[in-house]
Amino acid sequence: MALIVQKFGGTSVKDAPSIARVAGIVAETYSEGNDVIVVVSAQGDTTDDLIAKANEINPNHSRREHDMLVSAGEQISISLLAMALEKIGLPVVSLLGWQAGFTTNSSYTAARIKKINKERLQNELDSHKIVVVAGFQGINKYDDITTLGRGGSDTSAVALAAALHADRCQIFTDVTGVFTADPRKVKGAVKLSEITYDEMLELASCGAQVLNNRSVEMAKKYNVELEVLSSIEREPGTIVKEATKMEKMLIRGVAKDNDVARISVLRLPDSPGIAFKLFSKLAYRKVNVDIILQSVGRDGTKDITFTVPRGDDQLARDAVFEAFPDLTEDNFIVDTNVSKVSIVGAGMETHPGTASQMFEALFDAGINIQMISTSEIKISVLVDQGDADKAISAIHDSFFPED
Repeated sequence: MALIVQKFGGTSVKDAPSIARVAGIVAETYSEGNDVIVVVSAQGDTTDDLIAKANEINPNHSRREHDMLVSAGEQISISLLAMALEKIGLPVVSLLGWQAGFTTNSSYTAARIKKINKERLQNELDSHKIVVVAGFQGINKYDDITTLGRGGSDTSAVALAAALHADRCQIFTDVTGVFTADPRKVKGAVKLSEITYDEMLELASCGAQVLNNRSVEMAKKYNVELEVLSSIEREPGTIVKEATKMEKMLIRGVAKDNDVARISVLRLPDSPGIAFKLFSKLAYRKVNVDIILQSVGRDGTKDITFTVPRGDDQLARDAVFEAFPDLTEDNFIVDTNVSKVSIVGAGMETHPGTASQMFEALFDAGINIQMISTSEIKISVLVDQGDADKAISAIHDSFFPED
C-alpha cells in the first residue's frame, strides 16, 4: 500500500462533469489499494470573481478580510468533490486547511507554512477514508484563516507529501506534462519525461505556469518526487526529481514572463553605497528585484535599471524616492510593456555558445534585446512585450528544430 497525494487545479474541477472525472481518477487510485489525499483548488475563476466582488465593495480592503473571503472558493470545491466520491460509494471526508493541520505565519495573502499537525489526517487515513483537503490555506496563531498566495494549492500538496512521507505527489493540470515551451503557443513543443528540481524551479520563476515555484522549492528541500500530468488525457506525465538521465539535452525549456516592469533610475551619484541605499529600500518593502543593469559612471553620475513584478512598480517608486528624495520625475522611468524570455537547462554549463545561439535566433527574428541576465542554468533577456511570442518561437525553433 502506498500513500498518494493528488492535486487538482481549478480548471480540473470547474464544473460537474469535470468533478466527476476527477472523482473517477481518485477512485481508480484508491481502488488499487492506496491511501489517497486529494488537494483541490477553487473552481475555475472563482478566486478572481471573489476578488472582483471585494474590490467592488471596498478596493482598499484589509488583507485579513481578503483571505477570509477568497478561502471560501476551496471550501466549495472540496465539498463538491467529496459528494461526488460519496455518490460512487467511497468513504471520504473533506477538510479545510486548518482542519488538516496547516499552521502558518501571519503574512495574509502570502502566508508561509510553519507546521502541519498530522494527527487528524492520520486518523482519517487509518479509517481508510479518502481525505480531500482545501489547498491554498491555513490558520495563524490568532486563529485567522490565511492564504498562501497564487499557486498555493501546489505548495499545500507538496507540504502534505513531505509531512506524511508520501510515496508520490501528482500535480494534475490541463496539459499532459512539462513541455519545452507552452504547447498552446509554440508549434513543435516537446513533452519532457523528466526534469530536475533546479530546472523546473527556474522555468517556474521565468513564467512557465505548470508548477508554482514555492512548491518546487519545497519538493527539492524535502526530496518529494513530483509528477505533472493531465486530468483529461490519461497518459504518463513529467517526473520532477533531483537528477535525470537526459544528459544529451542542452536546454529543457523556453519560457516567458509578462508580469514584469522595467524601472530606470537616472543620474544617480557615482559614489560608493548608492546601490546599497537603493536596493535596501526595495528589500524593506519586500520588492523582488530580478535583472539589474548599472551603467558606467560618467560626469559623476550613473544610471541603474532593474526589473520587478509589474504589480510592485508603485512600491518600487516609493522606495526610490525615499532613498533619493532630491530626484525628480525625469529621473524615474517605468516601462510595463516588456517581457522576460528565458531558456533553462543544466546542460548549458558544459556547452559554450548557448547564449550566442539564443541571441542569433533573436537577431534573425528582428527582436531587440533590452537587458540580459545569466546563471549556470538560465539565460534571460528582456524584450518588448509585443515581440515575446515571436521570441519564444524563434528561440525554440533554434534549439529544437523539427526533424
